[in-house]
Amino acid sequence: MKIGQKIKRLRMQKGLTQEELADRSELSKGFISQLERDLTSPSIASLIDILQCLGSNLKDFFNDIKDEQVVFKKSDYFIKNDVELKNEIQWIIPNAQKNSMEPILLNLEPGGSTLPDYPHEGEEFGYVLNGSIAIHIGSEIYKAKKGESFYFVPDKTHFVENTGKIVASLIWVSSPPSF
Repeated sequence: MKIGQKIKRLRMQKGLTQEELADRSELSKGFISQLERDLTSPSIASLIDILQCLGSNLKDFFNDIKDEQVVFKKSDYFIKNDVELKNEIQWIIPNAQKNSMEPILLNLEPGGSTLPDYPHEGEEFGYVLNGSIAIHIGSEIYKAKKGESFYFVPDKTHFVENTGKIVASLIWVSSPPSF
């Protein structure tokens, strides 16, 4: 990281000359000039003083914001196959646990299901891409087929099973993440 260039950019954004920044931070104009050209390094105390004059702080100054990934490819997905339950779960947004919702792509073989999920805070949403499913919520069973969606508050034990004769695929979104 080029500290000097970043300080110069902040100084110019504030419309200050090197001399004005030097006066406000009680440093010499020559020091500010050398600092901005990365010919010298400031002490922590001097850097804190300079940043205060520029309306910043150490945390913000050194916090380089990385671009968040927006598009995820199949190679980014994490896939888990459960032969016993006859299902495949694809986490289509990796590390979604840090987000407020977690979408998965769920493929269920005929007769396949998810494990029962116990009551928890949040909301559940799903959209059936292919096949037909049964959504078990407590003692109730709801049916959904291709092109239909479901939404519920997960305050009871719940799971999904494939009740059809072909693979059922659905997008399932849990908020907060629980998969």
